[in-house]
Amino acid sequence: QVNLVESGGGLVQAGGSLRLSCRASGRTASIHAMGWFRQVPGQEREFVAAIVWSGLRTIYADSVKGRFTISTNNRRDAVYLQMNNLSAEDTAVYYCAAGGLRTGRVRAVEDYSYWGQGTQVTVSS
Repeated sequence: QVNLVESGGGLVQAGGSLRLSCRASGRTASIHAMGWFRQVPGQEREFVAAIVWSGLRTIYADSVKGRFTISTNNRRDAVYLQMNNLSAEDTAVYYCAAGGLRTGRVRAVEDYSYWGQGTQVTVSS
């Protein structure tokens, strides 16, 4: 079992920045990748970014590329999402996810085994 807890969400004006954090606990040795998804009511959960432990490869959705940066700590039990130049379209509940399968796939919700409860990000325009 892996437990994930997000923090850092809140209200920010358009053009501003937020840094989300996700702390993993439990059987973290089973994790090979972590990612961030976001979801707006009535829509599917959308891939935002992921980082793969092997080589610390990062992957970004086109909608956030160049604005968001995903990173992990040295112990690889936390993941962060630095979000810059936010716009109203970034408003969503952001979820942290952890995956234990080394399939090379990180963009789908099915690629992850564990999820946090989510943190609300609201960007005012």
